[in-house]
Amino acid sequence: MLLLDLDTVPPHERVDAFQYAMDQSVPNDIVHEDTGSGVRARFELWRVGGLELFQAKSTGFRLRRTEKHLRELRDEPVVSVTVQTLGTGRVELGGRQQFVRAHDVCVMHEESARTYGWSGTGGSQAVVVDAERLGVPVDVVLRASFRLHASPLHDLVLGHLRGLWHDPARLETDPGAPALASATTDLVRALLVSAAHDAGEQPTRAAMNDVLVTRILAYLRRHLSESDLTPERVAAEHAISRRRLYAVLSGVGISLEQWLINERLEAARTMLASATHRGLAIGAIASRCGFNSASHFTRRFQAAYGLTPREWRRHAQMEGLTVSPSPGRVEA
Repeated sequence: MLLLDLDTVPPHERVDAFQYAMDQSVPNDIVHEDTGSGVRARFELWRVGGLELFQAKSTGFRLRRTEKHLRELRDEPVVSVTVQTLGTGRVELGGRQQFVRAHDVCVMHEESARTYGWSGTGGSQAVVVDAERLGVPVDVVLRASFRLHASPLHDLVLGHLRGLWHDPARLETDPGAPALASATTDLVRALLVSAAHDAGEQPTRAAMNDVLVTRILAYLRRHLSESDLTPERVAAEHAISRRRLYAVLSGVGISLEQWLINERLEAARTMLASATHRGLAIGAIASRCGFNSASHFTRRFQAAYGLTPREWRRHAQMEGLTVSPSPGRVEA
């Protein structure tokens, strides 16, 4: 969704339009390098599950948010995890400064005073997470923000964030979007906890253990539609043995094969009830959800939900439903 394109705004109104767009949650003091007709900006937003993906490209500016501004916070606070895509950003948090270069990650809690911006043309991509859902205190986010590269999870999370931006519009309508948002939040939480503490400390060890499960589940959800998603492939991707894979998932009460079937069936159920996918044949939906055989998919679906895929689609369309009764037990 396009939020702002200053190329469509009269030059004399551009500074005010930029200010208005940036002040939607918290007021800010903003200074532009060029206050004339040279001010340009393009802001876009996508909503993926419980996340917001915000992309910005603009001419140089400096945004300053003080404690006084924070007293006027209008919405529930969020944490932004930003990757610089163009130019060099400059951030000041808690009296400390850092430069954010291309492909660097920057994390900011909305309840923290800050100065942020860049010189010349710059750009960034931010994944915005609800602070309450993230569950990481403001002081931990602040401490972690200057130590992100020290975390062994940094490159993993950076790669995951980049993946979200390959096609955010498609992710918005993907049935797995809520699960992807949950996995992303877990990864960000683990990164912050890991970065805020030394490697030997208990919170870091716990974060590393937790994130392996999160990584595995996030990987499974990203590749759910691929019928060759075998245990061997999943284990190799995470540099662990097949036995270790099963042990890690068993430790949190997950049977890999049954989990995959349930997730694929749930994705198919959502697609069948969706107006967006109404023109897709049953076999095409089965294939998109990782089933090799339409007949095998139909048997599994009926065993889980008590209706064939065709019956469920007809029922959902007639009733205007987007959800179905809870599934029965699905045996792997």
